Amino acid sequence: MTPEASKKFLVFAPLSVFILLSTFFYFALQLRETRAVDELTSALVDRPFPEFLLPGLANEVHDQTELAQGHATLVNVWGSWCPSCRYEHPYLTKLVEQGVALVGLNYKDTPDVAQDWLDYFGDIYAYHIQDRDGRLGLDLGVYGAPETFIVDGQGIIRYKRVGVVDERVWEDQMKSVYLQYGGQINE
Repeated sequence: MTPEASKKFLVFAPLSVFILLSTFFYFALQLRETRAVDELTSALVDRPFPEFLLPGLANEVHDQTELAQGHATLVNVWGSWCPSCRYEHPYLTKLVEQGVALVGLNYKDTPDVAQDWLDYFGDIYAYHIQDRDGRLGLDLGVYGAPETFIVDGQGIIRYKRVGVVDERVWEDQMKSVYLQYGGQINE
C-alpha cells in the first residue's frame, strides 16, 4: 500500500466504523422497541376488566358489568391532549360504521374539554367512561393514550394494543381476536 493510500484509509476508516456501528445500533434499538411493545401488550390478557364505578360525560354512572354483555367490545383509551388519538379517530370511525362495538375511556380530561374534543372530531363511542384522576388507567396498566383493549362478552380482556389502531393493526392483529370473542362486523 502506498503512503498516499494509507493516509486515505486512515482518514476514512473511522467514518466507516462509525457508519457501521450506527447502523447496527439503530436496528438493535428498533428490534428492542418492537419486543418491548409486544411485552407490554400482554400484561392483562385473560384477566377480568378491573372493577370501576365512574361517571360518563352525561353524568350517568358506568361500571365493568356493562362490558359483559355477551359480545366483544373495544375499549379505547383516549385524551384531548393526545395527538395520536386524533390520528386514529377516523379509522375508529370506520370500524364503528362497520358495526364494531366501541366504548371510550377518556383519560385525565375534564368533562368540558372531553366534550369539546368529541364535538369537534365526532362522538363515535357507544358511551364514555371518565377517568379524570387516572385510577382506572392505573389498574389497566395504561402508559398513555391511545391504548385499546378487546374485552370479550364475559368482561375478560383478550387483547391490549399500546398505540394507534389503524387499518394494518386492525387487519393483522385485532380483527381476528375481536371476531373470535363474539364481535360483530357488518362487511
